[in-house]
Amino acid sequence: MMTNRAATGTNSWRVIDIVTAAVLGVACGLLFMLWNGVGYAGYKAIDAFTPGLGGLFNGIWLIGGVLGGLIIRKPGAAVFVEVLAASVSALLGSQWAIETLYSGLAQGLGAELIFLIFMYKRFSLDVAVLSGIGAGVGAFVLELFTSGNLAMSLSYNVIYLVCTSISGAVLAGVLGYFLVKALAKTGALDRFGAGRERLRAASTQAR
Repeated sequence: MMTNRAATGTNSWRVIDIVTAAVLGVACGLLFMLWNGVGYAGYKAIDAFTPGLGGLFNGIWLIGGVLGGLIIRKPGAAVFVEVLAASVSALLGSQWAIETLYSGLAQGLGAELIFLIFMYKRFSLDVAVLSGIGAGVGAFVLELFTSGNLAMSLSYNVIYLVCTSISGAVLAGVLGYFLVKALAKTGALDRFGAGRERLRAASTQAR
């Protein structure tokens, strides 16, 4: 079933959209900072076992754009949240420094493209999964040039792309989708589409 955008008829950002996107960006940036240590350690360990498998740990770094798109539901939300999250991570001392910002932009654009394809009118689980994959593909393309992956073997890049896409689908897409659902249940998103969907569903059940 198609899930319609709450603010039907306008793509204009409200003040609450900007504030909420900023809060999401900072929260995701803090999450990224924590994952920089844990996730990267796991990345290196599994990548040593089979080069390319490290992509399975990339998903958490992709979740900002998915959350931004699912909650704000406006053009640019996925990019805004992912780039801000990357900025926070960089400012807090990410080991990748300025490259973190490039990653945030590439990942945000990858996620944003999926919401654009669906014209910002559908926010179901399958769209969230595709958005997570899109963010992963964006990261993969960037790393071909910034991380020297273009010089790696074809088998490495295929494995890395597949693993990053799977991780994006699960850790960013599925996890992001159910995080939004959980937030909506608390009432925190009642001024957004996800919250209004919950209220409509509750009203229908009460009849």
